Amino acid sequence: MADRAAPRATPPLLKRLNARAVLESIREGAPISRAEIARRTGISKPTVSLALQALLESGVVRETAPDPDRPHYGAVFFEPVPEAALVVGLDIGARFLRGAISDLDGRIRARQDIELRGVTAESALAAVVEVRQALLDAAGRPEALDGAVVGVPGVVDPSSGAVSLATNVPGIEQRDFRADLEELLEVPVRLENDINLAALGEQWRGIARGVDDFLFLSIGTGMGGGLVLHGELHRGRNGAAGELDYALAGLPEELDPCAQAVASLTAHLAPGFVGRSSLRSPFEPRLVFAAARTGDPLAHAVVQEEARRIALHVMPAAAVADVELVVLGGGLGANGDLLLDPIRSHLASWLPYPPRVETSSLGEAAVLTGALAVGVRAAREGVLV
Repeated sequence: MADRAAPRATPPLLKRLNARAVLESIREGAPISRAEIARRTGISKPTVSLALQALLESGVVRETAPDPDRPHYGAVFFEPVPEAALVVGLDIGARFLRGAISDLDGRIRARQDIELRGVTAESALAAVVEVRQALLDAAGRPEALDGAVVGVPGVVDPSSGAVSLATNVPGIEQRDFRADLEELLEVPVRLENDINLAALGEQWRGIARGVDDFLFLSIGTGMGGGLVLHGELHRGRNGAAGELDYALAGLPEELDPCAQAVASLTAHLAPGFVGRSSLRSPFEPRLVFAAARTGDPLAHAVVQEEARRIALHVMPAAAVADVELVVLGGGLGANGDLLLDPIRSHLASWLPYPPRVETSSLGEAAVLTGALAVGVRAAREGVLV
């Protein structure tokens, strides 16, 4: 049997690897000199010089002034060019379309939100056109637009990009939504489940920074989870990891913690609190939580049951994946001042190793932040191609 020689790295591949190493060194240490780049990367100075020449010619890096607090001995210093590429992030929700443009440093250069009324796939696409134009007008440099990452309320097939279980945006499942977006945005589009992006947003700029294993749980008009394991988003075979709506399916007890269930629960418990509660039908969740803060006994009972239901949904993921942190987001999950203590108490009594439970530090911007995080990472790779 003939020996098989190991595959050889081609010169273009080596050039790209060297350029990536040099660029990352500049991003981490700017302003930085050629000698310091060589020291940090372990690449020879002549090779660093070749990589720098290519990066300078492509507009990815530029010469800059040295740090005045450090000796420079007349050396030339370099820094990355953040505006070498721009990325669009979009969050298509049941009530709002949120959009932003970011540079390669992750700095938001434009932000635009539009309220959606009676959202459908068609109305969402029309709103995307409006948001795109507003963002480009504010940020400028449309020629630098590298790509877009769009969060949608549904399961996204990892290979085809097909969307399923997207009940909040009627019509999105019956079309090639990614192709529609690419035609309107005129750049490559990556679709991702919105709660997955919220988890990545918390990992990038939120309370989950530095945490390798955590669950982001969004509770509002619906519920969804984003699971990060070993520092990477876990999507599962069908892209449906984190669909905790189905975790307790088949149990006879009503355990839904979402907004409609809160209203139903309040109506169910109300007869037992006649004359003792200020709450009146229709029982809006926002008013229920507000009343709980004033000591209303009916509202307090509802919040305690809500916390129990949330804890029951956290428990399977915490027990199976042994996550370090659970981040609560969404309209109802943001009520951490009322929910955190009872949720923590339930998990401590049910689990041998309960996770830490906190509320989102990004709030309504979590999905959009995650979209930009994914876009920036892809654009940073793209500028080297």
